[in-house]
Amino acid sequence: MSEERKVSAKSSARTGKPPAIEIFLDRYVGNGIHLFLSFLAIVIIIAAAIATVDILIRDFPQLWRQTGNEYDVLYRVIHSILLVAIAGELGLLLLFHRAGAAIEVIIFVVARKMITPDISGVELLLGTASLVGLVIVRHYFIRDKNAAT
Repeated sequence: MSEERKVSAKSSARTGKPPAIEIFLDRYVGNGIHLFLSFLAIVIIIAAAIATVDILIRDFPQLWRQTGNEYDVLYRVIHSILLVAIAGELGLLLLFHRAGAAIEVIIFVVARKMITPDISGVELLLGTASLVGLVIVRHYFIRDKNAAT
């Protein structure tokens, strides 16, 4: 009996040592997932940079042309800029895993939804309320490490 107590006392569960499978998963699978998310974030940020150049070259000059549909062009430009902002924030979220970045992605998604021309009044009211709520959460509940309080 005393040998069983010695063996059970030396088990990894009682000493706090993680099991071998947990060490393996943490070391290799966790690092692989982190590398994949980093690669994905870099690809998204590169795509956002390419889209920004495309917006500057293709869409902005259409704002100064007298085509008669300047509002449609402005809508496409703002829609594209918000999509690039969503991509950039999503890339930052994948790289740094900050709660503030997740809130900012949601803010940009709601703002992009609110600029559609066929939005109803109820959707506009709900979108505005959600934006106000997200900004309040971002300002009061999520603190930056660099901010002095």
